[in-house]
Amino acid sequence: MSAIFPSEEWLKGLEEKLNSDEKYSEIAKSWEGDLFFKIDPEGNLTEPLTFYLDLYHGKCRKVEYKPDAAAHPKPAFTLNASYNNITAVLTGKLNPMTAMMTMKLKVQGSMSYMMRNVPVVLDFVRVAQEVTSDIL
Repeated sequence: MSAIFPSEEWLKGLEEKLNSDEKYSEIAKSWEGDLFFKIDPEGNLTEPLTFYLDLYHGKCRKVEYKPDAAAHPKPAFTLNASYNNITAVLTGKLNPMTAMMTMKLKVQGSMSYMMRNVPVVLDFVRVAQEVTSDIL
C-alpha cells in the first residue's frame, strides 16, 4: 500500500508495512522505543503536523495521526523537522543520518541508543519510503 505524505492513510499504510515487512521485523527485533514526530509547516504544509508511532521488537503496536503532544509526554524519541526536510528524507534526496547530524532532523532522546541502532533507523526509513507514493 502506498499513499500521499502526509496523510492519515499514509500513517496507517506505514503501520501495516512495518508489521508485515520481514526484513524490518528481523532488523528491529530488539528495538524498544516510541516516536513522536513534529513536522513544521513549510512549502505545501501550512500548519504543524504530528505523528506518533509505538515501535516494539520489530512491530508497530500503535499509530496516531495529529495527536496532542500532551497525550505522549515522555516518548523515547521526539523527532522534529521542517516539511521540506522530512519529505527530502522520504524521497531519498536527504540521507536520514546526514539529516540528524546536520540538525535538519532534530532528535530528542538517547542519541547513543539511536547510534547503536543505525540499521533499524535506516530500515525504518526504507519502509517509510516504500509507503510514500507522492508528496503533498
